[in-house]
Amino acid sequence: MHPLPVLPDGRLEQRFSESKPAYSNAEAVTEANRCLYCVEAPCIKACPTGIDIPNFIHKISTGNVIGAARTILKENILGASCARVCPVEVLCAGACVYNAWGREPIAIGRLQRFATEETLETKSLASLLPAKKPSTGKKIALIGAGPASIAAAGLLALEGHQATIFERKSVPGGLNSLGIAPYKQSGNQALEEIQWVFGLGDVQLMTEVEVVAGQAGQAQVSAEALLKDFDAVFLGLGLGADSKLTVPGEDAKGVWGAVDLIERIKADPEFRLDHVKRALVIGGGNTAIDIAHELKLLGVPDVAMVYRRTAADMSGYAHELASARKHGVRLMEERVVAEFQSHDGKVSGAKLARAEKGKPVAGGEETLSCELVALAIGQATATVVTKAFPGVALDKHGNVTVDPKTQRTGNPKVWSGGDCVNGGKEVVNAVQEAKIAVRDMIRALGAK
Repeated sequence: MHPLPVLPDGRLEQRFSESKPAYSNAEAVTEANRCLYCVEAPCIKACPTGIDIPNFIHKISTGNVIGAARTILKENILGASCARVCPVEVLCAGACVYNAWGREPIAIGRLQRFATEETLETKSLASLLPAKKPSTGKKIALIGAGPASIAAAGLLALEGHQATIFERKSVPGGLNSLGIAPYKQSGNQALEEIQWVFGLGDVQLMTEVEVVAGQAGQAQVSAEALLKDFDAVFLGLGLGADSKLTVPGEDAKGVWGAVDLIERIKADPEFRLDHVKRALVIGGGNTAIDIAHELKLLGVPDVAMVYRRTAADMSGYAHELASARKHGVRLMEERVVAEFQSHDGKVSGAKLARAEKGKPVAGGEETLSCELVALAIGQATATVVTKAFPGVALDKHGNVTVDPKTQRTGNPKVWSGGDCVNGGKEVVNAVQEAKIAVRDMIRALGAK
């Protein structure tokens, strides 16, 4: 496996400091000793991958950091990045019994980060997991190089299978590399973890290759060829392009899709925001909160989130919104964009209308000036290619339909997981779906 690309210096991402710095050994042991090591621990039930959290925390308290890392990584092969990016406040730490007593929950994410990072500085991921099985000669194609496919590829490699990932971009990792808020995880940190996973066995990465229906052209491979040449296919497609509002003026320069804008901040050394004094973020989900928070931390003087309902209706996590507002992000509730204004082809303002129950109503219109707009109102489903796989169906939302017990689609050779199935959940959900899919693949391929 050749070394993966390293993102260049000069990116705006590099200006961020970490929101949750790594623990020192003394800090980790002190925090671990607060844990009650609950029987039938609610934190385990709240973790999608089922990590034995009290077990790994107890090992940290006794100085067995390598053992703690093994406990984490055997259940979550991407446990290092999940330690940084998981919304523990609504998962494991949110279920901690201390919450019911009005006390600070155990900092599970930071303890997980301590265990995995301390260990992986000196130990390979392969040395912490069961030994790789002999080669089976079976080949699996994985479409998309996001967290679901990366996790699946590593697990398949440990089983002795050959995993080949096809990724249309030049940088693997999906949102884990290019979409996570920089104050949580950098792109290069995500790429380093992918390199560890690829060291587990026979994993090949084909970047800048698009999977298409029908005849394939240059830098393309057909779905038909994958079904013919591989023993199984895993669809880890993620989601597609940012959705649009379809209002007048939306094509003005400076109106960005939020996911695209975050990728520029993380990966493009030429991208700058020096001219931006006022920015508007349209939406109320976690992506909207992330980009608004990022823009404010990058020094944009005025950042406002425009949401069509109230804060209580937002799908974004309350703790993330509170943090963004603490740093100066404004929230404009019950407002919708009627049109964008521009000057010399560049966005210069947005006309807002008052909204009730998410719908525009007469009166209360206002115009805000701005030099940048980020649209965070959802993403298209990246499932066009599924039409090329007979038997693969989509639900009413455009997500791939699978049996949740196996992650298998209607095609017996095709499994799927991650955002293209769940509509856009967390990295930890993608890992769990990959685990389920790989277990079923192993059975289907005749391996023990």
